[in-house]
Amino acid sequence: MKLKHVAAVFIARNKEFFRDRAALGWNVIFPVLIVAAFAFVFSGPPPAQYKVGVLNGGLHPATDGPALLNLKYLKVIPFADLHAAIRKVERHQIDILLDLEGHRYWINDTSPKGYFLERLLRTGGHTKFHKQAVTGRPIRYSDWVVPGVLGVNMMFSALWGIGYVLVRYRKNGVLKRLKATPLSALEFLTAQVLSRMIVILATTAFVFFSTWWLTGFAMYGSVWTLFLVFAVGSFSLVTLGLLVATRTSTEELAEGLLNVVSWPMMLLSGVWFSLEGLNPIVQKISLLFPLTYLVSAARAIMIDGAGLAAVAPQLGILAGMSVVFLLIGAISFRWE
Repeated sequence: MKLKHVAAVFIARNKEFFRDRAALGWNVIFPVLIVAAFAFVFSGPPPAQYKVGVLNGGLHPATDGPALLNLKYLKVIPFADLHAAIRKVERHQIDILLDLEGHRYWINDTSPKGYFLERLLRTGGHTKFHKQAVTGRPIRYSDWVVPGVLGVNMMFSALWGIGYVLVRYRKNGVLKRLKATPLSALEFLTAQVLSRMIVILATTAFVFFSTWWLTGFAMYGSVWTLFLVFAVGSFSLVTLGLLVATRTSTEELAEGLLNVVSWPMMLLSGVWFSLEGLNPIVQKISLLFPLTYLVSAARAIMIDGAGLAAVAPQLGILAGMSVVFLLIGAISFRWE
């Protein structure tokens, strides 16, 4: 092995990298943007440690309720539906539920936070509140995060499976050769989208049922409604990947663009942590991502047992996004 040969290739490769401004930019700028995004998302006061549900009535919680409602690090959540509120107490999603007019409170005896709030309520002199004990399985973090994990897996499969592949086809001249055939752009893109959707739904079904069998995560809604959400959501993500690939010519630029699209979605779509209590600007930005609606609809079905009517708004938004992405991608698509 001759060192001058190694040095020549080493220098040539470095020049190639530094001359590719797109790849250099993503490697230098993108990590800085990720760190800045995390700092912005988690800025502000510390989150509340206790969640107290209060039934809507004629009384004001801060002035007419018990003293514990004015404590720091405690979040008061109003409820209009008693059964929905009790269900959240059963699943440890709120720590205690208060009915200020009826002088009742509901608590899950297996909830550690609920125990402390009950002691505070009793020691505060509010003995007129009558206890209504409920039971139920707590929602573990693994139960809560499963819809997000499934959504992220679908996102990466959709974006890279169609966005990166089409750019590689264009760079290798495959699209140029296909242009010379009777195949139209619409036919080609339709086949690509359908193929990727079948792959995504098949792999998602396998991951869903295998992890359900292994871990027994919470699933209170309909499986068929859930997979309808997955179908519409995957179509939206695939068309987004198509939009990225319509005119991109190099794999390096495509990878950078796909990272710019996927990382904010993965961080700001409620996949790993709840967006409640975060910066309001972050919550508004999350509404721009299809993954946000996919994960929220899937989580509502799996954890809250929501039906088709309850997730219809998310399905409508995903369908609308898909139409916009598909139209823009089809109009701007080029073979070469």
